[in-house]
Amino acid sequence: MYDALTAALQPTVAAARRRLAAGMAALRARYEARPQTATVLRGRAQLVDEAISTLWAACAMPPPAAVVAVGGYGRGELFPASDVDLLILLPASADADLQVRLAALVGALWDMGLEIGHAVRTVDECLVIAADDITVQTNLLEARLLAGSAALFGELCERYREALDVRAFFKAKRLEQEQRYARFNETPYALEPNCKESPGGLRDLQMLGWIARAAGLGRNWRDLARRRLITGGEAGELRKVERFLQHLRIRLHYLAGRAEDRLLFDHQEKLAAILGIEATATRRASEVLMQRYYVTAKIVMQLNTVLLQNYGSVIFPDRGAAIVVNARFQVVRELLDLREEDLFEREPAAILESFLLLEQRSELKGMSARTLRALWINRNRVNAAFRARPEHRALFLQILQQKRGILHAFRRMNEYGILSRYIPAWRRIVGQMQHDLFHVYTVDQHILMVLRNLRRFTMGEHAHEYPLMTRLMMGFERYWLLYLAALFHDIAKGRGGDHSRLGMADAREFCTQHALPDEDSALVVWLVEHHLTMSHVAQKEDTSDPEIIERFAAVVGDERRLVALYLLTHADVRGTSPKVWNGWKGKLLEDLFFATRRLLRGATPQEALGLDDRLEDARKLLRYYGLRPGIEEALWAQLDPVYFMRHSAEEIAWHTRVLYHRPCSEQPVVKARVAEGEDGVQVMVFTRDQKDLFVHLTGLFGRMGFTILDAKVHTTRHGFALDSFMLQDPGHAASYRNIVTLIEHELSTRLQSPGAPERPARGRMSRQVRHFPITPEVSIRPDEAGRHYVLSLTAADRPGLLFDVASVLAAHGIRLHTAKIATLGERVEDAFLLTGQALAQDAQVLKIERELLERLQV
Repeated sequence: MYDALTAALQPTVAAARRRLAAGMAALRARYEARPQTATVLRGRAQLVDEAISTLWAACAMPPPAAVVAVGGYGRGELFPASDVDLLILLPASADADLQVRLAALVGALWDMGLEIGHAVRTVDECLVIAADDITVQTNLLEARLLAGSAALFGELCERYREALDVRAFFKAKRLEQEQRYARFNETPYALEPNCKESPGGLRDLQMLGWIARAAGLGRNWRDLARRRLITGGEAGELRKVERFLQHLRIRLHYLAGRAEDRLLFDHQEKLAAILGIEATATRRASEVLMQRYYVTAKIVMQLNTVLLQNYGSVIFPDRGAAIVVNARFQVVRELLDLREEDLFEREPAAILESFLLLEQRSELKGMSARTLRALWINRNRVNAAFRARPEHRALFLQILQQKRGILHAFRRMNEYGILSRYIPAWRRIVGQMQHDLFHVYTVDQHILMVLRNLRRFTMGEHAHEYPLMTRLMMGFERYWLLYLAALFHDIAKGRGGDHSRLGMADAREFCTQHALPDEDSALVVWLVEHHLTMSHVAQKEDTSDPEIIERFAAVVGDERRLVALYLLTHADVRGTSPKVWNGWKGKLLEDLFFATRRLLRGATPQEALGLDDRLEDARKLLRYYGLRPGIEEALWAQLDPVYFMRHSAEEIAWHTRVLYHRPCSEQPVVKARVAEGEDGVQVMVFTRDQKDLFVHLTGLFGRMGFTILDAKVHTTRHGFALDSFMLQDPGHAASYRNIVTLIEHELSTRLQSPGAPERPARGRMSRQVRHFPITPEVSIRPDEAGRHYVLSLTAADRPGLLFDVASVLAAHGIRLHTAKIATLGERVEDAFLLTGQALAQDAQVLKIERELLERLQV
């Protein structure tokens, strides 16, 4: 029966598919000639209505059944590539005949080219599932009959309304929004936001509509304005931002040819051109577009907050009377509220006081709608005269110094335009994109993420994440100074020139204006100037060299500055992108911190590196594993002090346990293990030294798909190579334990019959690099001691990059001692410690640099 019915439907399906395709093409042409959102959204819904009704009739569905549009389709809106959500409503469970007809109907809808999401249920089943699933409950809220039994559909609507608990629905949608916001790190300011799901996107506006429908408050913005839940001006603003986001999503679907809601770099420039947005003298057209998007998202979030609070006052009218806080403020339903509408006009200082009270009173969940409105309306009162008043400066410092609520206070100050008016330099970084391929936030949001990370160091519930950071932070006197340094560390981004130096001047001016003691001002200014220094030294220099530690200690000067810089650097690196931070970077910073602290406390440079302690700790570990005293001496006699300085006690003990009984093995020895914290794999290779060994190894790792985070290359006194690597594989991060044996087998097999080095595949260029290409930079310079040369390079990351570098160096007879690999998103900033006769000749150095640049071109 199914095959016969399907065959009988084919002419109907083919005709409907042609009508649908022609109709969609006509809608697109009309929209592009005269862009109006209703043309596409309602036009496509009507075309799909007609197609479904036609097929419903052609399948001869029984009269008691019904087909119902739900979700956005039920609302009568379909974006060009949106799914079509259907509910097939039955009076009772389907018999065999009906099941065949339903299967044929659904198959025909897919054959027609529609992306269908469907459910087949009775009224009772709908209500049972909706009671447990807020998504189903929300979809049914906008149900619309397409064809079939009006009586059955009416029964569903009536029973649904009777069962709907408006208060529970409101709470569930609020919780759903909180969870969605958490997925996007509470910010709309990602560089590639989702215009539907990100905070400030279309989903926020849709949620407001759902709650209004559920509570019977209205079906559009005008209805809400008539009920005085929003002002007429806010209703107009909501219509405006909704249209902009709808246009953006429509254009995205047309541009991508599919359901794409992310404003990817691939699309931003094209979208700007389509929307008629042009570049300025200082910004790309895509940046102008994104700035407009961020402003829109900011307005959506503000009005979302206002409306949700006003909904709450209607849905929960019994939450108690106002509680007086002081002469200016009161608490209404756990929200801070003005006692008089014109408070901020009469007493502008109350603007800052409102944020201070939110921090000081833990029972407050936010600000009331009228307080938020008043803040937005009166934000321009925060001007030069306002900033000059001592009492206002004191209030701002108090906001920084509270024990709780600091991050939320600054997020709100940024959202409502107060922060950019109190710190004028902040205005230039609001919504400013960063095209460096490792920051995933705009500049202002990155700074707030750094502030968030510093705050977490003070909170007991997060102490398990980074216990050393928490211990250092809680022992740091006046740690709020670090928050101030965080606010200014990137504030000069985008001005041209060194943003650290420019930001230092802004920080100094702020500290002077706010009468900070000289010692505190000096610390803040110094931190802004040097906020990149510790990261640079840890990731690019040979921190096993005592002279490097001495030089860094001279920059730091004292232990208080060292601790402050360590905390700020840790928070800063973690605040760029979830992909940038890893346990290996944390270990590099930690080792530099402890070595420098020992030096500042009076240790000699050798003692600062902890060489004697390291050897003693390694011996204790060997005894712990059952190796008798002295067993290590034969192997250690072949290793020079540089080896011991470059490896931790645990690494030395691991190497010794593997090699003590075979210090002259003619067969390659390869061992791998999961790194501490399971952030990667550590690999040790011990074999007789040979030409191009490092090139072979980098090629092998590249072909296996690994990224090399760190490499230490050592040659023993008796001519053996003892090389160590830290590897990561983003594709197998959750299963490193399963590939340790594979690594050992593959490397051992290849090293026994190496042949010529094999280059790994180049791989595809990432889409980020395509849109924001990185010009390779190469520099070879002697170190300050004059014993080694430092090769620094910056380039777009790709498979085989380290192999290419190693090949060029090997071709010129250059020996590589260490490789510091810093991968920052799609960008690498690597440093290599080298020796070789060719490096003493300027002409040869220039030739090597040119060859490297040629190889680094993507």
